[in-house]
Amino acid sequence: MSALAEPTTPVRGRWVALLTLTNLAVWLGFFTPIQVLLPEQLAGIAPGGKETALAWVTGLGALAAVVVNPLAGALSDRTTGRFGRRHPWTLFGGLFGALGLVLLTLPRTVAGVAVGWIFVQVCLNAMLASLTAAVPDRVPVTQRGAVSGWIGIPQVLGVVLGTILVTVVVSGVTAGYLAAAIAVAVLTLPFPLFTADDPLARDERPPFSPRTFWISPRRHPDFAWAFGTRFLVQLGNALGTLYLLYFLTDAVGLADPDTGLLILILVYTGGLMATTVLAGRRSDRSGRRRSYVVTSGVVMTVAAVLLAVAPTWPVAVVAAAVLGGGYGIYLAVDAALITQVLPTATGRAKDLGIINIANSAPQVLAPALAGPIVTSLGGYPVLYGLTAVVTLLGGVFIYRVRSVA
Repeated sequence: MSALAEPTTPVRGRWVALLTLTNLAVWLGFFTPIQVLLPEQLAGIAPGGKETALAWVTGLGALAAVVVNPLAGALSDRTTGRFGRRHPWTLFGGLFGALGLVLLTLPRTVAGVAVGWIFVQVCLNAMLASLTAAVPDRVPVTQRGAVSGWIGIPQVLGVVLGTILVTVVVSGVTAGYLAAAIAVAVLTLPFPLFTADDPLARDERPPFSPRTFWISPRRHPDFAWAFGTRFLVQLGNALGTLYLLYFLTDAVGLADPDTGLLILILVYTGGLMATTVLAGRRSDRSGRRRSYVVTSGVVMTVAAVLLAVAPTWPVAVVAAAVLGGGYGIYLAVDAALITQVLPTATGRAKDLGIINIANSAPQVLAPALAGPIVTSLGGYPVLYGLTAVVTLLGGVFIYRVRSVA
């Protein structure tokens, strides 16, 4: 099959399973540090300013992701050779990302942690850009909701397994980074080693220039609205999760916040797994995407409101289940919708890399908003109230996308 052809043959379960495993490598590499290792490491380095330190480190890492993801996507769109366009980026991005996690065991300053985390973000975002393009490259439109549901599960399963890995299987920041690095390296291998990646002919390579990265909202309004709605929902997600460990410690008052965090993640994951593949399959069968995205936005808004008005442990557990169910619907259906509004076949990875800015840029903006809110502008009720507002807007505005039902 031509690398640029629109796929028409359904992918098999083995292909989906291998893609899901390698996606798990990416998200375990991202979220294990963000949820557990970075907060603990920075609390030890700068105990009096842990919130600010975490905001700087995660914000700078996300800024690197904003730049790298579309750039790596554009380069993979132009990669020729017998190993294909995407697989080399997937393989080496994952392996070097694992190396970066090992290097994070070394820093003893906030600046050193920031440099190490930026390196990890660069490598894993190069990997993510190529993996994201696998769906429009290989999966027909009528199967994309279900496949997107399966590959969305690792986004939370990575949090669960990563948290268990560094709190139950091993203990300590150094052991945690080393265990995470091994897991990322091993999980990276299956998809690029055991699936096909159609090579790109040299005469099919798209042009490459700074203009490559500009997609006119006037010419492609649906793409622009898809980007905007993704940005808002992910901003809400980033605002709601950035300080979750500190929320359990300082607002809920749990004696064992690490265990509490693990319980919430498990509940959240259960909610997500209960909805994501089911919602994806139903949207495939009906051909409708937008109503599912709106529903997901409303459900996630309810979860944020619960945390804003009642910061207690029982409410936090309920909110985790509600949030997981809503986000599961969103992950599958919105991902499928976005693949249907990409401007060109020649720039799939680059265009999805631009969409992925809507995932990464909120990680830059969220610390700038959340840090001052938590410390001096109303605390966690205001933070989760803002989370509710932006998430709801992200769901409702999807109706501005006209070309998808």
